[in-house]
Amino acid sequence: MDRPSPENVEIRRESGQIAYRAALAEMETRNAAIAAGEAREMVWLLEHPPVYTAGTSADGAELLDPRFEVVEAGRGGRYTYHGPGQRVGYVMLDLKSRGRDVRCFVHSLEGWVIATLGDLGLEAFRADGRIGIWTRTREGREAKIGAIGVRVRRWVTMHGFSVNLAPDLSHFGGIVPCGIEDFGVTSLADLGFEVAPRALDKALLARLGDFLAALEGKDCALP
Repeated sequence: MDRPSPENVEIRRESGQIAYRAALAEMETRNAAIAAGEAREMVWLLEHPPVYTAGTSADGAELLDPRFEVVEAGRGGRYTYHGPGQRVGYVMLDLKSRGRDVRCFVHSLEGWVIATLGDLGLEAFRADGRIGIWTRTREGREAKIGAIGVRVRRWVTMHGFSVNLAPDLSHFGGIVPCGIEDFGVTSLADLGFEVAPRALDKALLARLGDFLAALEGKDCALP
């Protein structure tokens, strides 16, 4: 059986910053168009100005210092931060043709990011009971290097993942990231990796076929 091709998925890569509210509105429009069969599926790679976003499970007590705009995102999860130096991937796929399995989608999304970071030389992993993409700091402590948050409407996915390339890590101090207090946040730069957005994009897209194959084959763990 041939591996599913990513050729029918539109790829958008932004070099400038896109305001979060504008991106959210565009995602919602694209979601409806994909569901209606009027637009192609899409992977959108971009960066936002500093913003805190609240998921559907956000607890106001975890908004510690709202120094930036706070936007209700409509995705699952709690508070997260987006800002310069962080690459965000919004993934809009039609699960009606890809198994209608949300759990598999999330697992495969995590696997895509973990495999990509491995290609860049960084070992990352899932952590039982903790949302996100994890790695170890120079001191050996576990810390989050990427976030996962999704929404599925009309069986079309929205939102996706973020990877910390070189953000100002102090900006995460305004929230309890994803409701997890006992572990810190790190970045590729903090760990000694200099990875430009274009380099991450290239590595992600090199693995896009694997991600789609995992979804369509119900093989929820990427090699």
